[in-house]
Amino acid sequence: MTSFDRRPLVLSAAALLVAAAGCSSSDASASAAVPSPPAGEAALCRALDRALPPSVAGQERNDPEPASELTAGWGDAAIVLRCGVPRPERMSDPQAQGVEVNGVNWLLEERETGPRFTTTYRETYVEVTLAEQYMHDASPLTDLAGPVEKTVPATL
Repeated sequence: MTSFDRRPLVLSAAALLVAAAGCSSSDASASAAVPSPPAGEAALCRALDRALPPSVAGQERNDPEPASELTAGWGDAAIVLRCGVPRPERMSDPQAQGVEVNGVNWLLEERETGPRFTTTYRETYVEVTLAEQYMHDASPLTDLAGPVEKTVPATL
């Protein structure tokens, strides 16, 4: 085989690698760290998982990896819920911002990648991370507040 004959093979292999790399990142499932709450809190989280809606803010349910009853997602990681998370440090800050949505209080943490909300005054903490498209929009919480209120008892 001459060097001329090998050249198309090298170019084809390079094109294949570029194409595979391009596909792998967009085809990969979103991931979310699975919390490790105590058994009683994990039971509340399992009940919450069963009560969660099939769509939130028009986004269809698409759970992150690894699969767990303690995590849920909608859209392409646009909305990710984790139940049984540790108490956020920001909750101790008297200047922290909060919102109330349909009877559920949430701590608001503004981040460059999108807001994060964590329930307050509940028997376990439920965290909802929203993509940048929801930077000034807490409307996905309206679809999640009912299931949280129903399955995760208030502490006050």
